[in-house]
Amino acid sequence: MRPEPEVFDGVRAGHIRLSSTLDSLDDETARTPSLLPGWTVGHVLTHIARNAESHERALLGAMRGEVVARYPGGSAQRDADIEQGSDRPVDALVADVRATSARLEATWDEMTDEAWDGQCTSGGPERVDSLPFARWREVEVHHADLGLGYTSKNWPAGYVRRELAAAAMAWRARMPLGLTELPATAQALSPADRVAWLLGES
Repeated sequence: MRPEPEVFDGVRAGHIRLSSTLDSLDDETARTPSLLPGWTVGHVLTHIARNAESHERALLGAMRGEVVARYPGGSAQRDADIEQGSDRPVDALVADVRATSARLEATWDEMTDEAWDGQCTSGGPERVDSLPFARWREVEVHHADLGLGYTSKNWPAGYVRRELAAAAMAWRARMPLGLTELPATAQALSPADRVAWLLGES
């Protein structure tokens, strides 16, 4: 099923916000630690770019009627690609993020209704119509992970609303039978902070 227009609009806006943050990025900052343990800003940006490529790969496969792996070499290849690309000059990092995001957006426009009903693999079967929201999550969460001033408090309401429902459901599914309510401390948080808590970002 073709995803809702709000999702596409949300990701496109997220790409624009991320690109704006990168306008002032320099080589020194790209080498500094991000908020993700063991990863620099360069690692996070490379991951964002390779994630876009993985989505594009899956969508192009769906348009051919094929079920393809988002990361053909699995997690080992994905991690190696991120490590290899993480210390590139800042101009290359930024250009990579922008170019892969633009190609992904163009691929969305080419998708047919039939292709949106296809599947791909990423450690297991995955519906391609789930990918646009997954990309929205990647862009919003990892934009905040850069540690460059964009935080969960800047996440748009449309993303927070959708993510809160999905993340809360996933949290309940992991809990013992009968434990369905979030802790009081989590319920007292703002919706965006509650999402960050559920995703392990706070």
